[in-house]
Amino acid sequence: MARAASRDTVVLGARRKARLEAIVRRASAPQGLVRRARIVLLAHAGVSNAEIARRVGCALNTVRTWRRRFVRGGMPALLDRVRSGRPPVYGSQVRLQVVAAATSVPPPEASVWTHALLAAQLADTGISASQVGRVLAELELRPHRVRGWLNRADDEQFWAQAATVCDLYLRPPPDTVVICIDEKTGIQAKYRKYPERRAAPGRAARREFEYVRNGTVSIIAALQVATGQVIVEPINRNDSATFTGFLHGLDQSIDPHLNIHIVMDNGSSHTSRATKAWLAAHPRVSVTYTPKHASWLDMAELWFSVLTRGLLHRGEFASRTDLAEKITDFAIHYNRTAKPWKWAYDARVDHERYQTRHRTDDLAATAPEPATARAHPQAA
Repeated sequence: MARAASRDTVVLGARRKARLEAIVRRASAPQGLVRRARIVLLAHAGVSNAEIARRVGCALNTVRTWRRRFVRGGMPALLDRVRSGRPPVYGSQVRLQVVAAATSVPPPEASVWTHALLAAQLADTGISASQVGRVLAELELRPHRVRGWLNRADDEQFWAQAATVCDLYLRPPPDTVVICIDEKTGIQAKYRKYPERRAAPGRAARREFEYVRNGTVSIIAALQVATGQVIVEPINRNDSATFTGFLHGLDQSIDPHLNIHIVMDNGSSHTSRATKAWLAAHPRVSVTYTPKHASWLDMAELWFSVLTRGLLHRGEFASRTDLAEKITDFAIHYNRTAKPWKWAYDARVDHERYQTRHRTDDLAATAPEPATARAHPQAA
């Protein structure tokens, strides 16, 4: 006598069938889940339980079990049920002690908490260093990691100065050359002790971690906003004499019929008596200083980022002279394809949005978020 067909009839819609087939194809899917998906798909195709067990390679009762679960519970029923597992060795009180210790100031002999140090601190609980690590991992508490942040109180003068810089970029005065100036100091001239192994199909490039130091190089750069071109000079000292000498060179090289407006930060060489005296003796040169903690408003910083990504990050430099020459060559090549820089930010609009948001949320005492600016080279 023929065996009766299973009462648990599997009927799949197009979307559910596609999801099951995707599970079967996925190489990273758990094998148990793949087996259950195959059982359901074969059952939907009308294959008998015995034949499904033979094809999948499992017991007949296993086929019946997962077929029944799917019919009653759908896709979620194919997942493993939650198991109680072994009861925790350390209760909530010990876990709270771990959190309290990890968020406190480390002892004087250490600058940061480690798992071993926390376990020693909580020796009376008997918890091990590895268990401390598990507790911290579950809570996503990482005492060994730190992120810098700037606590800058809201200041109307900051927004006014930022708006002045942005207005200068967006609406430069007529017959005026807008130039951003900044220094980049302590650039390391170094090269790897052993040559880098080139990348190959299926293999990333390999670089030896040991390198030889050959001193440092400092540079000063002036970026013309209207053209995107940059002038770069190596400097031996970052002082007033060097800076005023650089300004004198700019003054001599720019058309005398044009005014010069400089954007720069509040560095000591930029605000010294010698620099102010030089500016007073050259009335066609005016200055707008970026606000404190807002050097990112200076577009020369953006060019330094281009230099770092394009040359310094992976460059090899046999000497200070080699580094200085390669920076100069990089600037020359950059100027050949330089495009005007477009400033896409208005500090006044950002400040108005900030004030509106804080009035609405009644968060006037909260420190403001740092303003964001975007500048990128774009064809005129």
